[in-house]
Parts: sequence; structure tokens; C-alpha cells
Amino acid sequence: MYNGLSRRSLLSLGAGAAAASALAACGGGGGDAGGEISKDAVKLRFTWWGSDARHKRTQQAIDMFTKKYPNITVSGEFKEWNGYWDSLATTVAANDAPDIIQMDELYLASYAERGALLDLGTATKHLKTDGIDPAALDTGKVDGKQYAVPTGVAAYSIVANTTLLEQYKIPVPDDSTWTWDDLKRIGLEVSKASGGKVTGVQSWGFDAGGVNIWARQAGATLYDASGKVSIPPAVLAGYWQYLLDLAKQGIAPAPSVTVERAGASLDQSGTATNTSAFGTWWNTQLTSLSAASGQQLKLLKLPTNGQAAAAESPYYKPSMFWSVSSRSKHPAEAALFVDFLLNTTEAGEVLLTDRGVPSNGTVRSAITGKLADTDKAAAEYLAALKVGAAPRVTPNGASGIEAILKRHTEEVLFERQTPQAAAESFIKELQTEIDAA
Repeated sequence: MYNGLSRRSLLSLGAGAAAASALAACGGGGGDAGGEISKDAVKLRFTWWGSDARHKRTQQAIDMFTKKYPNITVSGEFKEWNGYWDSLATTVAANDAPDIIQMDELYLASYAERGALLDLGTATKHLKTDGIDPAALDTGKVDGKQYAVPTGVAAYSIVANTTLLEQYKIPVPDDSTWTWDDLKRIGLEVSKASGGKVTGVQSWGFDAGGVNIWARQAGATLYDASGKVSIPPAVLAGYWQYLLDLAKQGIAPAPSVTVERAGASLDQSGTATNTSAFGTWWNTQLTSLSAASGQQLKLLKLPTNGQAAAAESPYYKPSMFWSVSSRSKHPAEAALFVDFLLNTTEAGEVLLTDRGVPSNGTVRSAITGKLADTDKAAAEYLAALKVGAAPRVTPNGASGIEAILKRHTEEVLFERQTPQAAAESFIKELQTEIDAA
């Protein structure tokens, strides 16, 4: 999520296609996840993507684990996001997958449905999940089986620049009652008060989170239980009409600016450059945004459409998951390692919020005192949020949703397609991708 909309826009469709093709050959055949922990020498491989800072923190956690279990060796295999999925697909197809896999929600179903991942429900002897909110835990389920556990969780939010609001003498809205119409009205006040130097709202529409929330507030879902695209065209058209209205009324930047920022890094966003007073973000991005902005930023709950369904629309988004390969020769030890990363305060105090606000509530509470003020605010936002049931996991074949979404949002903003035509086209194209998987 480095551009403020989604980190996944960095992923090429070619990588996704290669992964889908390579995965066709994978399957199960590992050891006993419920067996005893071996006293003999055990070697585990562990793969993840991320920055150098993540590598260092992760290695610290590995060292702590192997000190506690000296007969178990854990070898780290880390990569940048762009090369990670091709590499993983290749090793899985060759029956040479790492034992522990850092997994992403977009690809969870693809790997789980092809038998590449262990059902962690078979590993409860060594991996406990009772410290995780069921609504968060459910994000790692496919067809009722627990193929992944979230490392951390996030939730959609509005980030408000309170420095700008104070400058233009505009009160911070009451996020317990405000609506999308209120955001439009207040955003227009900002745009007018600034003389066009600052827009009220940073436009969005390039990530699945925004569509998910809009659908849920309308009492609908993006996907149904079977994995079919189920958002009604009229609901999706309403979403794009709202974004189009923001742009045409000068509440959001011109489409050309919006599209440019959507493809740029987080620190070039309207929020980070203090050129938009409100923006949609995942709550865990507050720290990076605050550092780039240098001004006072505040997390607000999302506006609603005033309908009853909106009360249950917030949901936990897994920042990423831990999964175990179904081919692992040492699934019990792999599950034990995941348990250590997930449930121990000693690992939590090293990893902190690098992989999201910890999904384990006890660990989250234990590390709060070590967090920066903005990370504390992100944790407090989650604690105060009433969340609904987890959305259906992204179906196999739908991992390219954000590329499809981005293209249709651009078509609407530049008025090359009406919101209704874009909605019908988007649904048809995404469903075709799922059917072809």
C-alpha cells in the first residue's frame, strides 16, 4: 500500500498469470501437523517480502526462536514484492516450497484451492489462534478451512489534516454521525477557503477496499459465498458517480492529477503533500503519512450512507498472513514457529507493527507502550471500531481486480464511460477472469 491506494498496483499482471500457471502442478503430501515436536535436527525454510528493516526485525525474531528451540534451524528467503510471487509459484510447482510462507489476501485462494497450503486447523496442538478476533481470523479461511492466520490487521479510514482544517477555520467533523454528503460538503468548504490551493478530498477508487466498503454499506458484497461477483451494478455505479462528482465540483483534484498520484509513492499523495484535507487510507498508514506531511493528521471513521447496513460495514483487512506449505516435511515445527511469531510478546516486541497492528490482542496490548504516537493512534482506532463479518476471500482468478478497477475508474473520471457502463463492464470483466481460472 505504498502509494496510498494499494501496494498491489506495483504487481504486473504477467506475474499473476505466471503464478496461476505454475500453481497448476502443486498438491499436498507433507508430514503430520499434529505430531510431536522433533528432538532431532530440523531445518525450516521461511519466505517473505519486504524492506531491509523488515528483514532485520524478522531475523531477530528467528534468532530468538532458534535460541529457544536449538534443534530447529530457520533459513530466511526474502525478496522484493515484485519478484516474490513468481519465485513462490515456481518453488511450489516444483514441490520445493518453503515451509513457512508470508501470504497475501489476493493470492490466498489461488494457493489454498490448489492444495499448496496446510489446513492450519490440523495444527492446533502447536498453533493457537484463540487470541485473535474471529472476524480477523476468518479472513484467512477458504471454504471453511484455516489456510492462513493474519499477522496483523488494518481497517479503512479517513485521514484528516487537522492543521489545514484549523487554518481554514473548519471544524473537524463528528465521525460518529457524518455521511458521504457531509464529506462532500466539508470538502467543498476546504477547496473554496483555500482558493484552489488545497482540495477538500483526495480522490480514491483504485483499491478493492473502497469498493468493499461501499458495497457493504449498501447491504451488498463484492463477491458472494461461491466466489461470484455479486455487487449490484447500480451500487457500483453510485460509487463511481460520487467520485466523478467530487472531481467535477472541484472537491477532489482534476482527473489527471488523481491518476498521476495513484501511480506515485505515498509521499507524493495529496495527504502527504498537504494538498488535500481528507483522504481514504488504511489506518496503519498514519505513521508514514504523518512523517511525510509534517502536519497534524487524525484518523476518522468512514462516513456512511445513513443506511442500517453501514453500521456493520467496517472490516478487518489482514495486512498479510502466515501460511504453511502442505508439502512441508516438518509441519508441526513450522506451526510452532508461526505460533511464536503470532502469539509471543517477545516476538511482538521485535516485530512491532512492521506487519500491521498485531492480530493477537494480548500482543497488541503488550507492545502499545513501545509504539510511536501515530502507531498508538492506529491501534486505538482499531480498538474503538465496530467491525462486521470478514469479506469473502478474493476468489481464485480475481487477483488482478485492482488493475481492472484502476482502468475503469480512469474511464469514469475522464468521462470516457458513464458510471453505469463502467459498472457493467467491470463486473463482466472480473467475472470472466474468475471463470477462466
